[in-house]
Amino acid sequence: MIETVGVVGLGLIGGSMAKALRACTGCTLCGYDADGAVLSRAMEDGVLSGVLTPEGLAGCDLVIVALYPEATVDYVTRNRSFFRKGGLVMDCGGVKSIVCGPLEPVARESGFHFIGGHPMAGIERSGYANAFPELFRGASLILTPYEDTPEGSVAEIWGLLKQVGFSHLQLATPAQHDHIIAYTSQLAHVVSCAYVGSPSAPSFQGFSAGSFKDMTRVARLNEEMWTELFLENKEALVREIDTLVEELAAFAYTIRRGDRDNLRTMLHRARTIKETIDRDG
Repeated sequence: MIETVGVVGLGLIGGSMAKALRACTGCTLCGYDADGAVLSRAMEDGVLSGVLTPEGLAGCDLVIVALYPEATVDYVTRNRSFFRKGGLVMDCGGVKSIVCGPLEPVARESGFHFIGGHPMAGIERSGYANAFPELFRGASLILTPYEDTPEGSVAEIWGLLKQVGFSHLQLATPAQHDHIIAYTSQLAHVVSCAYVGSPSAPSFQGFSAGSFKDMTRVARLNEEMWTELFLENKEALVREIDTLVEELAAFAYTIRRGDRDNLRTMLHRARTIKETIDRDG
């Protein structure tokens, strides 16, 4: 049973996780953030019961690392000797192979269980000030355990985190995760950023409805984090971008030619795919 949790990194995801755990569970909760002001704020808010030090990691049944992927690998590797033997460590990053690959031998040799995690939740704003406990309500949690990860470890994490609002658990390998997330998340951010790059963008006032808002929402992003995520999953993401470019080129060619029949067929295909996705989702 998970009774003591440590949260490392108190930005939007880590801060929301800490606030949700405080609000929805009876766990003892400690945390750490490199920004002293953020850490003090979390203590003043009553979200944390204490500051998480390296020595304190041994007292945690579960440590949730909510840092950027490279920082996650560095933190877990640097503190490998402090984690509880048999304890659980989970990250929250948006790419998994670059994290789970190097940390597999670290966890095995050090005697703790590392499980890659990706909470499928977020908003356009970042930081602890924008964190809120309801962020994960109805969200999917992706976990990427190793082949030899005890089933009980996954069950323990899910048993805790569904209390904070997650409604669906999805298991995958790190490679499967990165392949699919390149399409469902990263490509959407690339498209949104490219879309607002049009010279027409500043003239939208009075000419926009829901579709413009939907297309531009995720362009309001944290460029430091998304630069790292894009480059750490570049092969899968570039494949998706290339596929999209081919689709756009086909639309441009058809529209330029005034090919009404083919354009209608392309639009019908898109609508049918969307309806299938909505029905099966």
